[in-house]
Amino acid sequence: MTEPARNLEDPAQDLRQPLFGNPLFNAEAHRTTTIPDAVRRARWIAVDINAEGFGLFFTPPSPERPILWPCFDSSYPAVSSETIFVAGEDRPDLVRHIRATSVPLWWADEPAAGASECFGKIPWIRRMPEPLVPEMAGIAFPVHTERGRCGLVVFLGFEITLTPNSLFDIHARCFSLFEAVARIRPGEGAKFPMISKRELECLKLTANGYTSEEIARFLKLSVHTANQYLTNTTQKLDAVNRMHAVAKALRLGLIE
Repeated sequence: MTEPARNLEDPAQDLRQPLFGNPLFNAEAHRTTTIPDAVRRARWIAVDINAEGFGLFFTPPSPERPILWPCFDSSYPAVSSETIFVAGEDRPDLVRHIRATSVPLWWADEPAAGASECFGKIPWIRRMPEPLVPEMAGIAFPVHTERGRCGLVVFLGFEITLTPNSLFDIHARCFSLFEAVARIRPGEGAKFPMISKRELECLKLTANGYTSEEIARFLKLSVHTANQYLTNTTQKLDAVNRMHAVAKALRLGLIE
């Protein structure tokens, strides 16, 4: 059945509802059972629009905290510098927008003539007053679940390719992806631990039975630095010791 057209410029409509609906995406969401599954789905979307990177964020439940909590990005299981930048600042205007509407936002830091031309052809998306990530272009899709969880799916790249028709499809897939991730991580506010690539390397080697001395030798670190990385990871995962940290990282899909 064809869905009725919606007036995208009518402020009386509930803009927190998706502008589309497709049972295929709902079925796809039910097949997503782990964070690595969700990362793969996000990567497929990025490939389809020629994006260089991506990230998924949650807004915290409290309106008093105008920040974005990172769940994962294209550097998973590590965390990219772009994600650290986005999550590292208060963003009250952006968080208010996410909670109020599903209208996508775009930015293009100079020189990004190609991205500006692409996004400028889509009349119902809005340009951000300041770049979400400096020296980069991208588009951010506000997303919501039926239970009121709110978030943002971000794609980065100077050569992103979108048309008015394809934008509907991509935004629908973002809604479905976010719904799936919200089910995977229902009680944590999706506050994903910000673990560096080096910390994960040390944790992976610990999982494989290496001692601190062996890890230090393998990664060309001092023993003190290797121990510090492991201590940091243990604290970030709220674990009681290294092996507990390894178990939690395996459960979260941070390491395999």
